[in-house]
Amino acid sequence: MEAFLISTGIVALAEIGDKTQLLALMLAGRYRKPVPIVLGIFVATLLNHFAAAAVGHWLMSKIGPDLMRWGLGLSFLAMAGWMLIPDKLDEDSRLMERFGVFGTTCIAFFIAEMGDKTQLATVALSARFPDALLQVVAGTTLGMMLANVPAVLLGEVAAKKLPQKLVHTIAALLFAGLGVVTLLTPLQI
Repeated sequence: MEAFLISTGIVALAEIGDKTQLLALMLAGRYRKPVPIVLGIFVATLLNHFAAAAVGHWLMSKIGPDLMRWGLGLSFLAMAGWMLIPDKLDEDSRLMERFGVFGTTCIAFFIAEMGDKTQLATVALSARFPDALLQVVAGTTLGMMLANVPAVLLGEVAAKKLPQKLVHTIAALLFAGLGVVTLLTPLQI
């Protein structure tokens, strides 16, 4: 349960103001069809985060607990700093015209998540909780949905009212805390 709750909370906070949340806002404004957009976000996130969690799990088995603990701890601390840098979104309308609402959302979200904070957090969380791969994927996916579904349903109004700097600061503090705990706590394989 710890892996699920930590994964949900960290990703939900990390996603606020992230480029994929901006993508959700853009898709919602352009298509005004929330159901296929939400379903596309869910499918893309589930696939992307499962692959990321599998990489984290594999890394943990290959690197070993001591080296992994240092790598993870430093990664979480780096993520804390990265949280304080706002994301921007470049729009490519050709994708939207070709695949429709659901297909565009799936493809765009999957690609936008590649190398993103939340994908890298999923890799790190999966390595941190090696016996909880499914809980990490479920938690990170839920975290993405908690941040993006309101963006789709409420649009730009909600996004502009959220104090993004405060939310990013809280997420940075959570990543930093997780980094310190990881550095101080031996990992179990």
